[in-house]
Amino acid sequence: MILNFSRRLILASQSPRRLKLLEQLGLHPEVIPSTLPEVFDASLSTEENIKSFAELKAKSVSEKIEDGIIVGADTVVVLDEEVLGKPADPADAFRMLRKLSGKMHSVITAFCVYSTPEERYISAVETTKVFFKEQSDEEIKRYISIDKPFDKAGAYGIQDKTAVFVKKIEGSYENVMGFPLTLFYKAMTNPKNIKSLNLN
Repeated sequence: MILNFSRRLILASQSPRRLKLLEQLGLHPEVIPSTLPEVFDASLSTEENIKSFAELKAKSVSEKIEDGIIVGADTVVVLDEEVLGKPADPADAFRMLRKLSGKMHSVITAFCVYSTPEERYISAVETTKVFFKEQSDEEIKRYISIDKPFDKAGAYGIQDKTAVFVKKIEGSYENVMGFPLTLFYKAMTNPKNIKSLNLN
């Protein structure tokens, strides 16, 4: 077991990928998804917005928990300053993947670890660059019909069939999956954070 929290641990996300990544660290959180709407603040940078979403998600779920540690997270894909969230339907997914074809984009993920009832938290953001090869319309349509990526930012999951679209990445692979595992591990093993959040 790489990490061990003696306190109740909650993941404020219904993403099966985030749950699987946390399980790689030996953690088995309860899942209580946040239903908080995401509204971008134009006065903030993309990174600041994503960090704020992660913090607000964790805090909103903490209101249902008397004592525990809540992990919130949020991921977006950014192409030429345009934020690509989750596609609304197949046509929207096709539009996103057509834009990403042959280009480099950034995947930005933020996480927040919130301790209640102390109301203490830490948060962090990580960015990974992803380079896509050129894709044909047929390849894109086939992927969408098979994997139905409607719960994924940017309409793709690097761990599924779109892996063949990726020429290379610069940064964390797990971050592209939806959770910066190494950054999270470093934060959770920092003595100052352990003491502040009362993890054990």
